[in-house]
Amino acid sequence: MSPGSSAAMPNDVIFPLEGKRVWVAGHRGMVGSAIVRRLASEGCEILTAGREVLDLERQSAVEAWIADNKPDAIFMAAAKVGGILANDTYPADFLYNNLVIETNIVDAAWRNGVGKVLFLGSSCIYPKFAPQPIMEDALLTGPLEPTNEWYAIAKIAGIKLAQAYRKQHGCDFISAMPTNLYGIGDNFDLNSSHVMPALIRKAHEAKLAGADSITIWGTGTPRREFLNADDCADACVFLMKNYSDFEHVNVGSGEDVTILQLAQLVCEVVGFKGEIITDTSKPDGTPRKLMSADKLRGMGWRPQIELGPGITNTYAHFLSAQ
Repeated sequence: MSPGSSAAMPNDVIFPLEGKRVWVAGHRGMVGSAIVRRLASEGCEILTAGREVLDLERQSAVEAWIADNKPDAIFMAAAKVGGILANDTYPADFLYNNLVIETNIVDAAWRNGVGKVLFLGSSCIYPKFAPQPIMEDALLTGPLEPTNEWYAIAKIAGIKLAQAYRKQHGCDFISAMPTNLYGIGDNFDLNSSHVMPALIRKAHEAKLAGADSITIWGTGTPRREFLNADDCADACVFLMKNYSDFEHVNVGSGEDVTILQLAQLVCEVVGFKGEIITDTSKPDGTPRKLMSADKLRGMGWRPQIELGPGITNTYAHFLSAQ
């Protein structure tokens, strides 16, 4: 660990949240809303500000809001997000909007003496061909996946921004890098969603239509890691309370499944009994993408929601929103 840094075990909290004013930026997103749910048991005052109240892309507005509301801690879950198609279609938006949001919040937090900030990144920050499982020190050791490099570069900049303010100004700013997330509040739009919610919707619609099969892209052999958003929120609160160091921390399940196994599990949960067809004319993408969970496990945190029950709960909430 770097000088002046620390990582505490759960019974030795270094930044208690009880009695503090805690701002969750991006509280309406899947991760932000999960953090709000998790904070309900921490005895803190939860601050939120929707887009109709605060435009995070306007520096003066962010500075004024933080000065007026005086948060003691900030979870930075706000971001412009989307799938491969969206990233490839709107590269300027994904780079600019995310850079502006994170720079506005981090700088205003420092200027107003906010006690602690946790920046949330993404596993896409790592090189496309990083050794598996991906350790934190793999950052900036190789080329990125071209289809989402704009978002990845913005998130890398966010990590470096937190590190720079820690180094120059002594700010207790930390970063967490979640793996592929799913859960309550996910995006189920087939044109812009990620693989898990897309499979849930596809299987659900096939069941309703009485279809004989569903088709998934590629061979189904690539392996991917998934973490429930509520587990991610729990890890973020754990890190806010127990971690203070320069390097970012991976937040994942430490386990992966093939895309075909995932599709089979989703179909089982949804109740679709048809065939799963693999379209090998479509690309597979990276063969494997698994982050090392060793650093966070070493601090004493582990996920609680297994994949099957997590998908079941997510599908129930998808149905309730129909």
